[in-house]
Amino acid sequence: MNESIQQLQAILADPIKGKLLILLLIWSFIWKGIALWKSGRNNQMPWFIVILLLNTVGILEIVYIGFFQKKK
Repeated sequence: MNESIQQLQAILADPIKGKLLILLLIWSFIWKGIALWKSGRNNQMPWFIVILLLNTVGILEIVYIGFFQKKK
């Protein structure tokens, strides 16, 4: 556990890696929020659970939004 914290501190201390990590987290959070919102509103519970539990850096979320959400 302590080693993981030290590795994270080292990444955040590097200006480029730290900014990339923060941008990646924001990117993932936005797509996950949109996909969870849409799957919840469309009563697609299996998609909601999978998107909630898996962290795919926005890839699964984009696939769901683009191809699998119910069209109104």
